Amino acid sequence: MTRKMNAVARCERLRERYMNGDLDRRSFLGLLGAAGAACGLATPYRALAKEVTHIRFDGWGGVVSEALRKHAFDPFEAATGVKVVDGTFGGGDEYLSRVKASQPGEYNIAHLSGVFDYARYHNLGLTSELNEKNIPNLQYVIPKLIDVFRKVSGGALSCVPYDYGTTGIAYNRAHISDDEAKEKGAKLLIDPAHKGKISGWADWRTRMWYAALQTGQDPNGIVDEDAAWDAVRAHRDLALKYWNSGAELMSLLAEGEVHVTEGWSGRIYALQEQGHDIGYIDPPNGFGWQECMFVIKGSPMEACEELLNFMLAPETAIAVAEAQNYPPALDPTKVDLGPKIPTLPAFDPSGTLAGLTFADPAYWNSHEAAWSKTFGRVQRGY
Repeated sequence: MTRKMNAVARCERLRERYMNGDLDRRSFLGLLGAAGAACGLATPYRALAKEVTHIRFDGWGGVVSEALRKHAFDPFEAATGVKVVDGTFGGGDEYLSRVKASQPGEYNIAHLSGVFDYARYHNLGLTSELNEKNIPNLQYVIPKLIDVFRKVSGGALSCVPYDYGTTGIAYNRAHISDDEAKEKGAKLLIDPAHKGKISGWADWRTRMWYAALQTGQDPNGIVDEDAAWDAVRAHRDLALKYWNSGAELMSLLAEGEVHVTEGWSGRIYALQEQGHDIGYIDPPNGFGWQECMFVIKGSPMEACEELLNFMLAPETAIAVAEAQNYPPALDPTKVDLGPKIPTLPAFDPSGTLAGLTFADPAYWNSHEAAWSKTFGRVQRGY
């Protein structure tokens, strides 16, 4: 047993060197194979290649997918021989439609946003049940992020939390000052002074969340729906266009086509890193969210659990977080997250996430049918 444990520890050190760039892929695979043979395994990851050849993963594309590919999927493929096949989507509704029309096992892991998405999949019978013993790195995750999923699916998990962030207000400082943004908050998005230079995500939840803020209402308990829809229409009439992906959001701001929009915190941080003078604020009751890696019913469970555990390893999760600019789901009271992550928007050093407002899944899912239909009509000019 001691020999086997020492060999596995050596494999982990090799993996860390590979991720740090100290070993090329060929050297890593050779040394990894030797270490695996030393403890009687084809690889230290249970020889998954003999059972599963690939795992399908679908995510948000752009810098997020690039970060996962470089820091998680490539090393996982090298360690196991199991290929991770990338897919992308622009929105949760679009992807769910694909899954509902698919054959069992066609889609495996999805990078879902929000507990309300998890609840939708559960209510449709699309949840699986993870064997948490195969995911020991789950111990490092912020407990609050795990508990909300357990409540939806009766204690079992069909996902692991992976990152979190906010959908706040991004603005071009050449046209809008920090003081103006803080003073106007959510109402900056319906300010006639910026007509034709406003944008926003073509997502009914985001539109209604910000409409609630613009009309002084609780996003998780909108009382005056008519007033909220009037605010959605006001934004539509002032906007240049809606955006449909993170890449489009970044392009609109980077090229100066729009001066203000709500935006995803990590994408805005990426623009700031590139040297663009873009400000970012989270107004009171701004849209906080968490994302998870969700395993769809019918997937090869052990292989998916192996990948999730690999992704939650602190060195992997931190590297992905630093590259995609969203804080990882790891508990900062348990794991040293390094120098960059504490500077990211939405990061909570306490690990409690008490400062973020999350969508109530039961509330938002109960309004999905009516509100998504109404927003479709609003988009068409009604």
